[in-house]
Amino acid sequence: MVRNANNTNRRSWGIMLILLLTSPFFAKAQQEVLDGYIQEALANNLVLKQKNVSIEQSLLALQQARSLYLPTSWLEGQYTLAQGGREITIPVGDLLNPVYSTLNQLTGTSKFPQIENVSEQFLPNNFYDVRLKTTVPVYNPELKYNKSIHEKKVTMQETDVKIYKRELVREIKQSYYAILMADKAINIYSSSLSLVNENLRLNQSLLANGKGLPAYVSRAESEVRQVETQLSNAKNEKDKAIAWFNALLNRDVNAPVTLATIQLAEAGSAAIQQVDGNVNAREELKQMGVMKDIQTDALKLSKAYHAPRVGAFLDLAAQDFNFKVQQTSFFYLGGVQVTVPIFAGNRNLYKIKSAELDLKNTDFGTADLKRKLEVSAFSSGNNARNNYNNYLLAIQQETSATKYFKLIDRGYKEGINSFIELLDARNQLTQSQLQKELNYFRLLAAMADYERQTATYPIN
Repeated sequence: MVRNANNTNRRSWGIMLILLLTSPFFAKAQQEVLDGYIQEALANNLVLKQKNVSIEQSLLALQQARSLYLPTSWLEGQYTLAQGGREITIPVGDLLNPVYSTLNQLTGTSKFPQIENVSEQFLPNNFYDVRLKTTVPVYNPELKYNKSIHEKKVTMQETDVKIYKRELVREIKQSYYAILMADKAINIYSSSLSLVNENLRLNQSLLANGKGLPAYVSRAESEVRQVETQLSNAKNEKDKAIAWFNALLNRDVNAPVTLATIQLAEAGSAAIQQVDGNVNAREELKQMGVMKDIQTDALKLSKAYHAPRVGAFLDLAAQDFNFKVQQTSFFYLGGVQVTVPIFAGNRNLYKIKSAELDLKNTDFGTADLKRKLEVSAFSSGNNARNNYNNYLLAIQQETSATKYFKLIDRGYKEGINSFIELLDARNQLTQSQLQKELNYFRLLAAMADYERQTATYPIN
């Protein structure tokens, strides 16, 4: 029973898709006019431009993360003046004067003079030190995972742009259908206005010839005013729909919109398409997957807290007193620095536990999101089927209303039917025409929503 019901639903759904996709409207309007507007919106929409700026910012952050692998160099210099402070006394006089005295006695000369003790202050006076310093990381797991996280953030930003593009495509389609629906309503009310004006003229003529009733003329005038109001409202709705449509395209609100002619065709012998409502292509699920990858990198980074950090440095320098520049002023200094974490109050262990909980939470969130997306796709598919059935019913009702109006109109002109019957037939015809168009555009809007729920529109 359930399988048969599912097959029936899929068959009806497939027929609906074939009707739409094989119609001249979809061949011309959808592929040429509407797709052209969609591409224009994707190129000019202001919100989309803002999101593209966010992508550029993420790319810059990624480039910064990659640049951390490269050496860092800078020029550093200082000049010092000092007076006072600690000093060191070097007793060269106390050490050498007795020796010099003995040598003078042995040689009978004074070639070896007495010298004073020397004092040297610790703070260098009139001293310059200029260095070209360079550091480079040799091994640092933070740099690896930081780069990986920024790469995935770029992917998330790009996925977010695709999500908005799909929303924009649906909004563009539905707003375009709203314009077409309002335009159809204008045509229907215009036709109805011509009809009620003719009825008013006819009743006024009958009244003037003494064959009509004043009540019929008053009723005809009321019908004219009612249709004129409905026509005015339809024009206002069209103007509002055009303004919103142009806003989505970042155009002037009064910019003209090309309207495609809608003509439905029979499905013929085309094969029935199967629709399963698969949501695996939704970017939201992919985004959750990227989020899990980011949290996995964060967990790996937390677990690598005990790994040593190794870096190298090199200084090319010159230093001397009194701004002297000589061969002995130049030197270089290089080496390797190693940092090994030992204890940090278990803070890193807490980070690991927190990262593991984040991963579990993301798994639950992904499962919940997928279930909600599947429900949305299922509801959207059923909504489209219901709109398709309503559309088929509206076609039948319009056909019946058209036949009924023709009979009553002929009978009224022949004096068989009353004016009230004619007005009722005319109202039935107008309402059936409106319902048919309304249900058709509701069907198109439902199809656009289903396309969004299953992410089937091709996004570059």
